[in-house]
Amino acid sequence: MKPTPTYANKPTSDNPRDVEAWALAEASRRLIDAGRSPVNEEALCAALQLNQRLWTIFQAAMTEDDCGHPAEVRTNIAALSLLVDRETMARLIDLDVSKLDTLISINRSVASGLTARPDALAQGQPAPAPQMAARGPTAPPVSAPDGQPPRQSLRISI
Repeated sequence: MKPTPTYANKPTSDNPRDVEAWALAEASRRLIDAGRSPVNEEALCAALQLNQRLWTIFQAAMTEDDCGHPAEVRTNIAALSLLVDRETMARLIDLDVSKLDTLISINRSVASGLTARPDALAQGQPAPAPQMAARGPTAPPVSAPDGQPPRQSLRISI
């Protein structure tokens, strides 16, 4: 069994969306750190494998019977995770740190979307940037304009 990775910081919220955003930001941070030292192939492989495990968790959550996401969202996350799979495999093969931007960008974009609060989006406010610091109280989820129940976050643990 692989040892549990250690983290420089940990999520400060119990909100699943915040934890997911933190995990994506942490994976991005590790990819960036590994990219700064191209001669350290071990660090790059570890960062890529951590990112791959995270996205595998997202994939698995989309196939669960009790997944609360609409079919369109499930399909989009599955498609995005396949892109991450292909890109990760390509980077594990060539170990080219100059090509990590796609993975980092995807992680950051999804993390940013996860940190956006539904009430802010309904009012047209931009999503806040993901942060590692403690946050204040969060607004409760609101129903979508079409009367759908609020979307539920994925449950992950890495």
